[in-house]
Amino acid sequence: MKGWVRNSVAPAVFAAIAIGGAVSALADDSVNTGYFGGVAIMGYDTVAYFTEGKAVKGSDEFSYEWLGTPWHFASKKHQEMFISAPVKYAPQYGGYCAAEVAGSGSVTVNVDPEAFKIIDGKLYLIYDAGNAAAFADDAKELVPKGDTNWPIVKAKLELDQPNWESINKP
Repeated sequence: MKGWVRNSVAPAVFAAIAIGGAVSALADDSVNTGYFGGVAIMGYDTVAYFTEGKAVKGSDEFSYEWLGTPWHFASKKHQEMFISAPVKYAPQYGGYCAAEVAGSGSVTVNVDPEAFKIIDGKLYLIYDAGNAAAFADDAKELVPKGDTNWPIVKAKLELDQPNWESINKP
């Protein structure tokens, strides 16, 4: 992979595990809610990525619970669009960093909601803007890898005890 900035995944994973009990009580672990808050995409409107082409903060006034997690929207219209087709608008890989899921088969909880790409009609959230551009450049290679890795990553997240060493081996 070219241009990938390797961040410190281990501290993020251990922090997520340590906080796991609190976050798990609020949400299905297969949906990234960040370290605190318990809201999908840190409260950003997932429909706005498609309709406005940018990250827009949602409001708890327009909230909908899906997969055990609240999702916030900027408008009633966006909330209704999501309710009618959540899979269409939800980010891939539970909103975890797509580059990390594809690259190492693990997760980076801390994504930047402004660092995203829509590829073939699907939303991918990334750790930062530089990696979002690199992910898009290598999408033909990385998306199939992420699609293969995600079921394993998701299963480990749902256990609340991921064994990243077992899935990070080539």
